[in-house]
Amino acid sequence: MPEIGGDTAPGFEAVREAFAADLAAQQGTGAAVSVYLHGRKVVDLWGGIADPGTGRPWERDTLQLVYSTTKAVTATCALLLSQRGELDLDAPVAECWPEFAANGKDRIPVRWLLTHQAGLPAIDHPITPEEAIAWEPMVAALAAQRPYWEPGTDHGYHGLTYGWLVGEVVRRVSGRSLGTFLAEEIAAPLGLDLWIGLPETERHRVSRIIETPPDFQAMARLDLATLPEPLREVMAAFADPTSLTRRSLAVVTPPLDHNRPEEQAAEMPATNGICTARALARFYAALIGEVDGHRILTPATLTAATAEQVSGIDRILRVPVRIGTGFGLPTPDAFWYSPTAFGFPGRGGSLGFADPATGLAFGYVMNHVLEGVPDLRAANLLAAVQKAMGAAVSPAGK
Repeated sequence: MPEIGGDTAPGFEAVREAFAADLAAQQGTGAAVSVYLHGRKVVDLWGGIADPGTGRPWERDTLQLVYSTTKAVTATCALLLSQRGELDLDAPVAECWPEFAANGKDRIPVRWLLTHQAGLPAIDHPITPEEAIAWEPMVAALAAQRPYWEPGTDHGYHGLTYGWLVGEVVRRVSGRSLGTFLAEEIAAPLGLDLWIGLPETERHRVSRIIETPPDFQAMARLDLATLPEPLREVMAAFADPTSLTRRSLAVVTPPLDHNRPEEQAAEMPATNGICTARALARFYAALIGEVDGHRILTPATLTAATAEQVSGIDRILRVPVRIGTGFGLPTPDAFWYSPTAFGFPGRGGSLGFADPATGLAFGYVMNHVLEGVPDLRAANLLAAVQKAMGAAVSPAGK
C-alpha cells in the first residue's frame, strides 16, 4: 500500500483505509482529501506521486489544478460582491460592461451568467491559448458574440466561457481581476492555499496532470444503436465536430494544456483554480459556517445562491443537471447527493462540496484525470466519511 501522510480525527480512521486503497489502484499517481465537519477539520490526507516524470512525492503542501471545481470559487466572488450591495444579480450585465450589450445581449442579467442561461457557451471564431491567457481577446469576443439561443429560455454548460464572463463582471465592479479579488477577499482571511492565477513563487508545489485526451474519432466510429438509450444523444453530440457541445470545447484552439506554467499563472476562472484539498474543504466550510472566526457568505446569501434556478437536460452536456446561482446542485443519482448539498465537480475527478444540513465540507483533488470509465475515488472516500459521521451520532457511537 502507498505511504499516506496526514491524520484523521478519532472515528474517521476508515477514511485513511479507503484513501490508501484508491491510491493503490492508481499506481504512479497522487491525490489528497480533506473534510471539515461543523467548521472543524476531521480528515486531512495526502499521498502518492505528484510528478511521475521526476518521481516527486505528493507532500502536505502539494497543489493541484482542479478544472471546473474552480467555478464555485469564481461564483463566490460575484456572490460576495452582491452580498455587499455592489453587484445586482438581476441587473443587466451591460450596466457594468457596456460592450456586452452587442448583438441583442443588452437585457441579459448577471444571474444568467451564473446559471448558464446566457447562450454563450462558445464563440464563432475560436481564439488561441496565448489570447486566452491575455484575457482581453476572449472578453472582447464574448462581448461581440451573438447568443446561440434566446437567453433565459434554456440552459447549457458554459464550460470555458463561464470564467471570462463572470470574471469580467467581477473586474468591472470591483476594479480588480477575479484572481486578485479572490486572493484579497477570500483566500487571505482564511489562510487558503487557493489561487486563480498562480504566483511564480508557488509553481514548484504544483503536481503534474496525467491525462489521456478524449478520442473524438473513436467516438465518431461508435455504433450509437448499440449504446444504452441515455448515452446515445450524449455520444452523438461529442462525436459531431459541428455540434454546439463540441464547439463549446473548442473555444480555445489548439486546446489548453494546464500543465503549462503560463496557463497556471493566467486567470482562467472556469478551469484553472489551483489549491490543496485542505483549502478546498476549508473554503466550503467557511461558506456554511464560521471557520476560525471567518465566514464568506451570510446564511441568507447562501440560501438564495443554493436555491435551484434551472434543471433538466443540459443543452451542452445532454444529461440532467440542477443549477443554483453559481453552484452546482447534485442530481439524485449523484454519489454526493443531498437535498441541501451544493458544490462543483471538476474534469477527471476533483470535487468540492458542502452540505449545510450536516455541516459537512469535502475537498478531493488528484492528478490522474479519469474520463470515460467509472470513477469511484471520491465516492469511496465520501462513503467512508458518511459512515464515520453516522457512527459518531448513533447510540453505539456514543
